Amino acid sequence: MAPKQVSSNKCFEGFQKVFEHDSAELKCKMKFGIYLPPKAETGKCPVLYWLSGLTCTEQNFITKAGFQQAAAEHGLIVVAPDTSPRGCNVEGEDESWDFGTGAGFYVDATEDPWKTNYRMYSYIKDELPKLINANFPTDPERMSIFGHSMGGHGALILALKNPGKYKSVSAFAPICNPIQCQWGKKALGGYLGPDARKWEAYDATQLVKSYSGPRLDVLIDQGKDDQFLSAGQLLPDNFIAACTEQKIPVVFRLQQAS
Repeated sequence: MAPKQVSSNKCFEGFQKVFEHDSAELKCKMKFGIYLPPKAETGKCPVLYWLSGLTCTEQNFITKAGFQQAAAEHGLIVVAPDTSPRGCNVEGEDESWDFGTGAGFYVDATEDPWKTNYRMYSYIKDELPKLINANFPTDPERMSIFGHSMGGHGALILALKNPGKYKSVSAFAPICNPIQCQWGKKALGGYLGPDARKWEAYDATQLVKSYSGPRLDVLIDQGKDDQFLSAGQLLPDNFIAACTEQKIPVVFRLQQAS
């Protein structure tokens, strides 16, 4: 079934749209933002998937980031999905800001009561791209992924777990080593159960140690004064060390006074 258009706004000669569809993976209605640059009216365009962080919806990136001008100039389609299922009435999903609604962590849950709906990994990897490619003028061979914080974690693991699927992966202040931080322990323990060995399948620092796919361009942009960096939630140094050991190139930009 084709997605239903919720809104459309002219933006830098392209269109910023929001659509809604019934998700088979998540068993609920989901919204996503999509920016269609002017070039999309005459030909296929490369597509960038943006993954937002904790508490966000599809609106966060499309209203705050100001990316549309660059996307228009470079002829990029940019897709911004939601961060979790919505309205599934799972007991406990609205009890905290860093678990449940708005905090799907881009994993496929294996524990009750989450495993029926909380399958954001498969939704982003398979269902959403199939929907986008079937309904919009994308070039499926030119697809990349990026995100922020929890979404940076999602972007990194999706790229590392699916060699060759994405041309590049970029992340702003990503959660790089979730098995070692409180956000990650709470989310992975809740969605995947108490066996920490199972968590490693969704940890970028662990995944990069066994990555053997084609060269992947990795960029991490991190603010030096980020409170979550100093609190030990992000742990980019662990990821960089693992990349260095595996001789996987990663560009790390530490932004002063940010």
